[in-house]
Amino acid sequence: MAGARAAIRYAKAILSLATDQKKADAVNNDMKLMANTIADNIELANMLNSAVIKSEEKKAVLLAIFPELNHISASLFDVLITNKRVDILNNIALQYSILFDELNGKELASVTTAVPMTKDLESKVLKKVKELTNKEVTLENIVDESILGGFILRVGDKQYNASISNKLNKLKKEFTLN
Repeated sequence: MAGARAAIRYAKAILSLATDQKKADAVNNDMKLMANTIADNIELANMLNSAVIKSEEKKAVLLAIFPELNHISASLFDVLITNKRVDILNNIALQYSILFDELNGKELASVTTAVPMTKDLESKVLKKVKELTNKEVTLENIVDESILGGFILRVGDKQYNASISNKLNKLKKEFTLN
C-alpha cells in the first residue's frame, strides 16, 4: 500500500488536532464519508492519483464533492496539496477511522465463513469476541466458499483459523511428511 506509513502519520496528527478541539467524532464522520466516496468512485480515485491533473483542480473537485466538511477535515486538503500527497487521502481517511476506534475502545473483528452467518451465530460470536477483547466489537462477515466450512476469526492482529480447508491442509502435510 503506497504511502501507508505517511497516511498513519497524517491520521495521527489529524486525530490529535481533532481531539484537542473536541471535534474527533465529526472528523471521523467526515473521514468515513471520504473513504466510502473514494472507494465507490473509481474516477475520483483515479483523479486523485493522476500526475496530469493540477493540485488546485484536485482541491476544487474535493471541495465540490465534500462541501459540508468540518474545518479540520477540509484543512487536510490544503496540507495534502501543499505536500503533494493528495493521492493518499483515502488511506489517511481509513487510518483515521481505525485510530479513532482504537482511541474509543472499539475494535473490528472479521469472521470469514463459507456461507453467510445467521443472526443467532453472529450474536454468539460477538459475545465471545467481546469476552476475549474487553472492547466494543463491530463484526464484519466475509463469505468465502473456498474455506469449505468452519470459520476464520480475525481480531486486531490475532487470527483463529477453524476452517475445514485449514484442517485438510494440516492433514495433507502430516501425511506427506510421514
